Amino acid sequence: MTVTLPTPPPRIARLPRNKVGYPVPWFVAWIDGQPDFRVVGIGKLDDAVRFRQCWLCGQALGANAAFVIGPMCAVNRVSAEPPSHRDCAIYAATACPFLTNPGMRRRGNNLPDEAADPDGIMIDRNPGVALVWISRTWRVRTDYRLFDVGDPTETRWYAEGREATRSEVLASITSGLPLLRAEAEKDRRPAAALAELDRQYTRALALVPGGAR
Repeated sequence: MTVTLPTPPPRIARLPRNKVGYPVPWFVAWIDGQPDFRVVGIGKLDDAVRFRQCWLCGQALGANAAFVIGPMCAVNRVSAEPPSHRDCAIYAATACPFLTNPGMRRRGNNLPDEAADPDGIMIDRNPGVALVWISRTWRVRTDYRLFDVGDPTETRWYAEGREATRSEVLASITSGLPLLRAEAEKDRRPAAALAELDRQYTRALALVPGGAR
């Protein structure tokens, strides 16, 4: 079986492909000669940070950084993955089967020993919407291997491989907000954490397509 994909940007086009034709991102681990898209290669996260390499193509980043994140990350402005080039990130948002198929779920069965959960609190769902967040001011957190994505210079929302509608983005944020609220309620100062979450949520709504900024 082969797949029909959007035309990749040059840096993505140079990547190897798996058996069905998907480009294999630079960060992916190869297990017994085959890529496992669920697993990050050993040392790739460290190298991406140390050498400012694109998470998807592996080449050097420029001044702008693009994070491929879910809508809830637009609320807390945190990513578990390093940034990529803008064109690489847009390609991922429009070609990755998990990001373009809302019905697809993460496969957790038969994970190899190399697999590890990301730092922070993972929302284990397919949000149905992918956000490409472009920024010049991102940084690595010191308490976890997480990334503050910084103020955006551009945001691009996608669903099913196309530009997402306002209603699709709002539906995804609304359905995910109770998960963030549940975590805020566990904080040692829940009232303050919930108030901060409400502030972050209001700020994120200004970035939803079709709304006033």
